[in-house]
Parts: sequence; structure tokens; C-alpha cells
Amino acid sequence: MNYSFEYIDIILLAMIAGFIFLRLRGILGKRTGFGGKAPSQFKEVLKTVNKDQIKKVNENFNDEAQKEFLKGAKIAYETVITDFSDNDNKITSSKSLLSKEIYNQFNQALKERSSRGHYAEITFIGVNSAVIKEHKKIGKILNVTVDFIAEVITCIKDKDKKIISGDPEKTKKIYDTWVFTRDTTSLNPNWLLTSILT
Repeated sequence: MNYSFEYIDIILLAMIAGFIFLRLRGILGKRTGFGGKAPSQFKEVLKTVNKDQIKKVNENFNDEAQKEFLKGAKIAYETVITDFSDNDNKITSSKSLLSKEIYNQFNQALKERSSRGHYAEITFIGVNSAVIKEHKKIGKILNVTVDFIAEVITCIKDKDKKIISGDPEKTKKIYDTWVFTRDTTSLNPNWLLTSILT
């Protein structure tokens, strides 16, 4: 059975706005002026709008909704890959896109890379294609499996800048299959990356 997401564009735009806000806050710093709470009337309006939108999002998954979903999935894919390629010891900007299990797996991989004295040099070129392999609902959980083909320039170097793997001059195609999940009973419109298939 297919399940469509009307108003998915609004939700995806909200996700994009969230990414931009987090990045700008990191660059510009936090606001130090007025920090008052939103009026209660405004909160009630937002609550009603969110419920209406999310109810419609959970109903179907037609061709148009799938196209809109894939736009957001491509943005999420680039955000996660870029975040993982940063030479921090922890996932930061893409944490809200990951399930707890995937978040822990990524952080463990980063710690292991750092403990070896290795660091990554990765340039994300772009997503060549993103295709929905399947979508199904199990109980209240909706899963969408997406096949990605992307291009990156990547290499791993040691502390002496010696190349361990990859080629800093060569573009490489990568093939990934990711499963995105959301609870259709939740008011949270965000999708989570819950599995990476091999």
C-alpha cells in the first residue's frame, strides 16, 4: 500500500531552514538580546498547523510526494557525508538526522580513525541519482529505502600527511543504500537515517 506526503515541501523546507540556522549560529554565534518565549496564542496556532500538516503527510505516498521526499533525502545525504568527513571526533550538524544506533556507529568510526592518527580529506561533488527502492509501513513506522549514487574526491592521510587510501586528484563514485524512517503518529516531521545497507 502506498502512503503519500502532501505538504512534504513545507516540511522539507523546514528541515533545510533548520540546517541553515544551525550553520549560521555556529558562524555568527548565539543571540544575546531578547530571548522571551512566544505568546501562547502563537504556540496554539503552530500546534494546530503542525497536526494538520503531519496528518496529511502520513496518508499517502504518491509520485509527486516521492519526488519531494527525494529532494530532502539528497540534502540529508550530503549533510551526513560531509559531517562524517569533518575531522572532528564527533558527529555534530547531522545528529538530528540519525537514529541513536547510526549516530553511535558513526562516532565510533570517527574515534577509531582519530586514534590511528588518520584524518580525511573529502570533497563532496554531488548526488548523481537517488532512487526509491521501496517504501513500506509496518505498524506506525514508515520506512523508505533509497539507492544513492554520488561522486566524491576522497583520501585518508596519516599524521605525516602520507596517503593511506584514496586519491586526492581522482573523483570516485560511491553507491549507498540508506533506509529513512519516521513514526507516523509523531508530531515530529523529521526523518531519521536508521540503516545503511551493504
